Amino acid sequence: MKFVKKHEFGKVRGWEFGWSPVGHPLMTVLCYRVGPVLIDSALAHMRSAVLEMVKQEGIKAVLLTHCHEDHSGNASAIKDNCGIPLYGGEMTAEKLSRPSRILPYQHLVWGAATPVHIKILPPVWEGFGLRFLPIPTPGHSRDHIAYLVPDEGWLFSGDLYLSSHIKYFRADERIEDQIVSLKKVLTLDFDALFCAHHPKPTKGKDFIRKKLQYLEDLYGKIAELALKGMDSATIMKTLHLQEAWGIKLLCLGNVSMENLVRSVLRSLRQP
Repeated sequence: MKFVKKHEFGKVRGWEFGWSPVGHPLMTVLCYRVGPVLIDSALAHMRSAVLEMVKQEGIKAVLLTHCHEDHSGNASAIKDNCGIPLYGGEMTAEKLSRPSRILPYQHLVWGAATPVHIKILPPVWEGFGLRFLPIPTPGHSRDHIAYLVPDEGWLFSGDLYLSSHIKYFRADERIEDQIVSLKKVLTLDFDALFCAHHPKPTKGKDFIRKKLQYLEDLYGKIAELALKGMDSATIMKTLHLQEAWGIKLLCLGNVSMENLVRSVLRSLRQP
């Protein structure tokens, strides 16, 4: 099943895409159009619909938040078919310049991103009467960038927010970096939080605060038990943390609640 839905947020338009071999997509992702600028490029499985949208919207530049397949999946196709320049952080550019190995569930849910060469973001990206400030926000991925539009009070947050309460973590996520990144964006002046999965068009900072509080509280509880010598499985049981077993099995353990616990344990072992 192919899923496409358009969302209107005043001057910002969100295009939501998803794909599944049967039934409703397990997960969808939003790209955002501001004037002729597009934030992210969605998943490769939806390539034809994304290219149609790019042409329909008259897109002239694409800004990428990070390298994950549901955000960069059509970057190469947009560049090759439409001749549109792509921009991202230095780490994103390096990662996208070469093929990356992805797990079977990533092939199934999103499809692989084709390698592509993109332009490195300047400290301030300006064009078409718009001004975007790239904000490094690692944690979900090392290369993650959010975009602040200070003149409008918008934050395009990629996968920084996702939800106020997290049910699972990727194996490569770093909870300590996410906490720092959430604190960083709270110092910025914005109201609209354009998350790639759960947009919050008003009172965006309140949702960032809720996630930050959740992660800090959980980090503290896990750290306290870890210092008593408990392992991740025992900590899960003690804190009554529920595992999303369907997700964990589908992703071969790459996505799970236990990964969040393990991220705390790894951070405690760092010098």
